[in-house]
Amino acid sequence: MTEPSTTRTGTDPAPTPAPDRRRPVVAALMLGMGLAAIDGTIVSTAVPQIVGDLGGLSVFSWLFSGYLLAVTVTLPVYGKLSDTFGRKPVLVAGVVLFLVGSLLCAAAWDMASLIAFRVVQGLGGGALQGTVQTIAADLYPLKERPKIQAKLSSVWAASAVAGPAAGGLLAGYADWRWIFLINLPVGLVALWLICRYLVEPGRAGVHAGAGARKTEPRARVQAGTGKTEPRARVRIDWAGALCVFATGALLLTALVQGGVAWPWLSAPSLGLLGGAAVLGAVTVLVERRAAEPIIPGWVWRRRTIAAVNLALGALGLLMVAPTVFLPTYAQSVLGLGPIAAGFVLSVMTLSWPVSAALSNRVYTRIGFRLTAILGMSGALLVLLAFPLLPFPGEPWQPALLMLLLGAALGLFQLPLVVGVQSTVPYEERGTTTASVLFCRQVGQSVGAAVFGAVANGVLAARLGGDGDLDALARSLDSPESLPPATTDTLRRAVDAAVDYVYLGAAGAAALALLALLTLAPRRFPVLGEGTGRED
Repeated sequence: MTEPSTTRTGTDPAPTPAPDRRRPVVAALMLGMGLAAIDGTIVSTAVPQIVGDLGGLSVFSWLFSGYLLAVTVTLPVYGKLSDTFGRKPVLVAGVVLFLVGSLLCAAAWDMASLIAFRVVQGLGGGALQGTVQTIAADLYPLKERPKIQAKLSSVWAASAVAGPAAGGLLAGYADWRWIFLINLPVGLVALWLICRYLVEPGRAGVHAGAGARKTEPRARVQAGTGKTEPRARVRIDWAGALCVFATGALLLTALVQGGVAWPWLSAPSLGLLGGAAVLGAVTVLVERRAAEPIIPGWVWRRRTIAAVNLALGALGLLMVAPTVFLPTYAQSVLGLGPIAAGFVLSVMTLSWPVSAALSNRVYTRIGFRLTAILGMSGALLVLLAFPLLPFPGEPWQPALLMLLLGAALGLFQLPLVVGVQSTVPYEERGTTTASVLFCRQVGQSVGAAVFGAVANGVLAARLGGDGDLDALARSLDSPESLPPATTDTLRRAVDAAVDYVYLGAAGAAALALLALLTLAPRRFPVLGEGTGRED
């Protein structure tokens, strides 16, 4: 029997804007999210042209790693700033920074400058990802939030399909610099819509949780004295922001580059991991003493938020299997071309937003937690089914599994995001949303490192030496140069490596279920929005 819903006292101070004012703001949010979503896929297809023009083949992976690092480590900072100063200035600053970075990338003169400017882009991308999700929750009451979240999910789906095609066309028929310049008109339209139509409600105060200091926007008159109290000064935890940034940068650099640029047990890896551990301890001390910390302690003390953070961190971990390893499997094992291999993956991005849009019909009946458990249980079964596929198999078989995986994960992610945003008031929503996105990004980085090591270890065991999945995939691009027996051996080795990766992803799915079953309350403590119910 399900426990009765629990509703936290208090109301959300952010009134819902009129529908006619929401439409242009939603359009701006979708454009802003599109800038961040399409960035990675559109750049990846132009790498050969970029390297051919600028050189730097040995370090080109930092075009993606540098951007990822900047986005991830700035998410908590932007979340806190949006709670302190409002969403609009943070989003405007993020769009401007992203456009400046895009313009600089288009003007890059060598690979080092392009990597540096990609970091600038990432500093803006962190503000886009976190703040867009927060504003989406501000705009719509609980019952309507799946609509906007489904629209944002569809942006990611469209970007996954359109990004590679657009990047290939621009790099092949124009110039690779246009993949950055094309951001300018899109971003300027989004910026105009934000400045013109986004009006934030007046906030009675800004606080960071129970017991935190409250800041009033105007000076008050002391009762009985006639004296005016000074306006409370907003404090920014710059020391905490710097510690979070430095800790995240060292940790993610170790995870992204370990086993790629240098061995895992080498001095660079051990030094970076050790430095991250030391800085992490310093960050905890700094944040505990800060008046308004960048990462407040209540993010982990509240069971609901902690459970969602861990569950979505596990989601980031398991997503590495389909997004990173499935294209290699499709090309190396199934013998598909790059476009057909991309289609095998893209079907997941088509079913995901559809499932997310329909998820409210499930969680309004059984609650957020049970809906997410149902979705991740389905994902676990799909991931376990992947190693059972025949060798070499038919393309429709992994495509069908990815279609089912997208449907299951849409049923998992959206209820958790909507649910956790609904358990906090307006002035804590930015921090909460950023913590969720931050955990998912870190999960992806950890997954890339762990599953990369797993895949290469399986290849080394199967081939009797040092295995490298990327090198084998390149060898299988021209199978006519290899003896048939060698080709078959390589294909079976890649097939086994990807199977083990999917088993690891199934383990991550089990961790997500464990977090929800042991930590998440049976009914999310949602703030009252006129319904008095969670769902």
